[in-house]
Amino acid sequence: MVIRPFGDSALLAEVAALADVLALHAALARTRPRGVVDLVPAARTVLVHLDPAVLPLAAARAWMEGVDAAGPPARDASTDEIEIPVVYDGPDLDETASLLGLTRDDLIGRHLAARWSVAFTGFAPGFGYLVSEDWRLDVPRRATPRTRVPRGAVALAGEFTGAYPRETPGGWQLIGTTHAPLFDPHAERPALLRPGARVRFRRAQAAPASLVPPEAAPAGTPAAVVLDPGPLATVQDAGRPGALADGVSISGAADRPALAAANRLVGNAPGAAAIEVTLGGFRATAVRDLWIAVTGAWGSIHVAGREVDPYRPVLWPADAELTLGAFRAGVRAVLAVRGGISGSPVFGSIAADTLAGLGVPPLRAGDGITTADAARHPVPPVDLWPWTPPPAVLDVPVAAGPRADWFPPEVRRAFLETGWMVGARADRVGIRLDGPPLERLPDAVGRELASEGMLPGAVQVPPDGQPVILGPDGPVTGGYPVIGVVMAAGRAALAQARPGSHLRLRSASPRP
Repeated sequence: MVIRPFGDSALLAEVAALADVLALHAALARTRPRGVVDLVPAARTVLVHLDPAVLPLAAARAWMEGVDAAGPPARDASTDEIEIPVVYDGPDLDETASLLGLTRDDLIGRHLAARWSVAFTGFAPGFGYLVSEDWRLDVPRRATPRTRVPRGAVALAGEFTGAYPRETPGGWQLIGTTHAPLFDPHAERPALLRPGARVRFRRAQAAPASLVPPEAAPAGTPAAVVLDPGPLATVQDAGRPGALADGVSISGAADRPALAAANRLVGNAPGAAAIEVTLGGFRATAVRDLWIAVTGAWGSIHVAGREVDPYRPVLWPADAELTLGAFRAGVRAVLAVRGGISGSPVFGSIAADTLAGLGVPPLRAGDGITTADAARHPVPPVDLWPWTPPPAVLDVPVAAGPRADWFPPEVRRAFLETGWMVGARADRVGIRLDGPPLERLPDAVGRELASEGMLPGAVQVPPDGQPVILGPDGPVTGGYPVIGVVMAAGRAALAQARPGSHLRLRSASPRP
């Protein structure tokens, strides 16, 4: 086992084969100490995400090095065998059988006879990568991925089989369809397939047309009504830590300090749900008197036609209009309402995940904003909260990444010394940087990296050499080498980065 650094709050354990991953993941789960937030198995690695305030990196490394992966796996009733009905009607069924030198019925028979287990999850919430000792076939992926794979499609790729919980692009070979509820955000256990679960497929004759669960509407009378959400306005809170192993990203507010400050100013808990407004242009009318605070990006704020200051509690009277003008500095403002925003939680959070479609959908004109019954604290007795607009050049601390050794020393230095600019592709999923391409070592050029766990702030380097920094809604797993990981303060700074913004990266690697 090789333990690699992954920023300031995670370590990546790398082993030789998938069987070693399963044994190591079971051993880590069996001995899991306080402070471990998530254990994310993948094809050759286990990502250990932790709270360094509770379990420092050095202590986590010592625990991992002392784990006996040969011990008996922990027994969990949630991993009892799951039966998944399949209609073998996939468009790639005959072609895949031919590629493998089998008949259609032979391929179906082998798929049904194998006893499968969930090795790891990722790609999308509830998508499980299933493996079996009974399955000796290596199925090639499609040369050109589909832009649309329907919900419930059962597919093959490499040594894996899986089923798509939602419509998404994909490059696997489609052999069938299932109506099994693979992911229901409103269920007590949203993900049907979790790491370690045992699975058998059963042949079915027909599948219902749709079993998409209805979106639960927020309860209660709205406290305000949206007139115009601007380019994007979403409900965000502290996110979903601890759900990575189910394929669910952390999500939550992009600028966590701004969320905590806004909530503090109106007497909410630091992680209470608030509205994240992107680029301004937000307008709403209050139904009843509300206390609010706006933090983060800098722009004009008007209540009932009167300009008010950010970073202070403000009374928003009933029937009055609130307007956030176009932001002059920064990208995202946080609008907190005393009591917090209500919604139907998924994995303990109502945060909108723009990639996976979880949480409260992005706000639209006419939507009601309902306040929660959250615990309320005294509003702080301060007339002024120190604040400044986001700077023109953002300072971004970066810690070591697990695959920095894919790049020569001079490239690693250039990564930190280059004045990067935020490219046109910048959102909650990720930010692409413009600058000189980062070249890999000669023996890493063209090399494939098996998918491994990811976290917000991971700086992936695709083959074109242009870095991509994953945001709060970024994917749970990825197959590009991570040269560095942006630390928490840097992720808050990146929340205010718009296309054309300049970044100054600086090394801040902790010593594990």
